[in-house]
Amino acid sequence: MIKHITQNDIHTMEQRQRARLINSLSGFKSANLIGSQSDTGVTNLAIVSSVFHLGANPALIGMIIRPDTVPRDTLSNIKATGVYTINHVNSLIWQQAHQTSARYPEEQSEFEKVALTEQFETGINAPFVGESQVKFALNLREIKPLEINGTVLVIGEISHIVVPDIAIAKDGYIDIEALDTIAISGLDSYHTTDRLGRLSYAKPDVQLTKISVDGEAC
Repeated sequence: MIKHITQNDIHTMEQRQRARLINSLSGFKSANLIGSQSDTGVTNLAIVSSVFHLGANPALIGMIIRPDTVPRDTLSNIKATGVYTINHVNSLIWQQAHQTSARYPEEQSEFEKVALTEQFETGINAPFVGESQVKFALNLREIKPLEINGTVLVIGEISHIVVPDIAIAKDGYIDIEALDTIAISGLDSYHTTDRLGRLSYAKPDVQLTKISVDGEAC
């Protein structure tokens, strides 16, 4: 049996049920930990599933932060320092990553509370997650409040990338599956991945071919 849910059904749903339903509809999302530090030196770590590519030149990444009607330490820290990190979640730390969504007091570091390692690199005033295999630092470029629902679009430009060199193919592709990056669906479901394959560049009237992880023709 197929269920047909109308807009009216959505509006009349219980709040948490509606949130779980709509969050599941967009499919698999990236699982990332956002590392930041306050201007007084308190580190912060928050899981965010709304990180997305905006452009390669300049190298821009966007993410959506929920409305700041309640304290949002990540957003406050980014505004204060202009620097933050994005760290892929893997299968060894997914439960700790999820726990960062708890509302800890501003003066407590999520790194300490969930037992993840702060990793600082020279010249970057924000912590990486030591246990993450794929991580990068960004400088804040724009913050755009979205009037439609009060969420905030944060746009950053990548300044540093930290990743094992064995996972970077000759054509620049990063094999994130080999580095155990996982995905999120909905608000609380975590998934490992299984690659179907890489495909050649699509051109009109040219048959697609499979290529290797290294970008070579199979």
